[in-house]
Amino acid sequence: MARILAYTSPARGHLFPIVPVLGELRRRGHEVALRTLSSQVSLMRSLGFDAARINDRVELIEHDDWRARGPRGALTRAVRCFSARARFDGPDLRQAIAQERPDALLVDINSWGALAAAEAWDGPWTAFCPYPLALRSRDGPPFGPGLRPARGTLGRARDRVVGPLVMGTLERAMLPALNRVRADMGLDELTDVDSMFHRPPLLLYFTAEPFEYPRRDWPENLLMVGPCDWEPPGETPAWLEEARPPIVLVTTSSEFQSDERLVRVALDALAGDRLTVIVTVPATDPRRFEAPANARVVRYVPHGPVLDRAVCAVTHGGMGVTQKALARGVPVCAVPFGRDQLEVARRVEVAGAGSRLPASRLRSDRLRAKIRAAMLKAEGARRVAAGFESAGGPKAAADAIERRLAAAGG
Repeated sequence: MARILAYTSPARGHLFPIVPVLGELRRRGHEVALRTLSSQVSLMRSLGFDAARINDRVELIEHDDWRARGPRGALTRAVRCFSARARFDGPDLRQAIAQERPDALLVDINSWGALAAAEAWDGPWTAFCPYPLALRSRDGPPFGPGLRPARGTLGRARDRVVGPLVMGTLERAMLPALNRVRADMGLDELTDVDSMFHRPPLLLYFTAEPFEYPRRDWPENLLMVGPCDWEPPGETPAWLEEARPPIVLVTTSSEFQSDERLVRVALDALAGDRLTVIVTVPATDPRRFEAPANARVVRYVPHGPVLDRAVCAVTHGGMGVTQKALARGVPVCAVPFGRDQLEVARRVEVAGAGSRLPASRLRSDRLRAKIRAAMLKAEGARRVAAGFESAGGPKAAADAIERRLAAAGG
């Protein structure tokens, strides 16, 4: 059996999807070491992983793209954050390798320095990505603005014009930072952003069709395994057991991004309806919101028991909670605020699994109409759930990692 070392960025949305994969590897007899954000170390140890915190300096660098006024400014701030973290997460992974002496690595795609350290290492390694990939494709729209897949001559012409503009902006922001990190690790330069996703011998992609757009040009190293849903264990509170259906879940980002406006508008939009509204605000104080009689606002409650009884999930377009709802056949009303959320929200709409409302158009009457429209998309949500299940989940991911080990003689 092998010793596997996993390394994540300081984000629960990147840790939680790999937990069931690590659990599956452990059930198969492998030893699992983990470096992750400090707040989750104790919980990870309780699951049987040899967990320790990532370098403090990585956690101290804030992902502050929500402060930007537009998409270009947000991208600049995000790149600044990941490149600043890379100065520390690369050496941090190297130190962890020296301490743990692993047989294989599993590395977060957002840990740029750790990715470079893994590539420079002489053992088998795997990267994982829990959000839509920014890959060029002749079958998919340019990444970022949340465009629909092209249809016909006009659609293809749109992609020829918009593609270079969008990807050019992305590459001008990312490539210099990525290549500085790679140079520090003694690696060659990347010529485009696509190369970042081609370098891992195996790239686990935590989604699946029909939520992701079908493409004929996926790279050979990529494996879609579905969302690999996981959340911290906890008792279902008595008030949730007593909640009357139909239930609507409203939730915001686990990383602060100033999306609390979604909560206020949703509470206003659904006040007085014959619905039970359950709101979770993991990055905000729930006392900031005044809930009507049919609603409850909490920082955290396990989403699983809520979604098992829900008729709709209203999300900020985060990949984790959106896919968690769809995996249970619950349609989604996605209100994207930034980051990859425009892409996630568009996929909800294109898959026929819910509705989409840009944050710039967020208003009570519009949101109410979009929630009602999403509730009619349960059949599409069930199709997505079936696609996720057929992708194989943690077992498919663990199989692929074991094949890599076997190929490397591990």
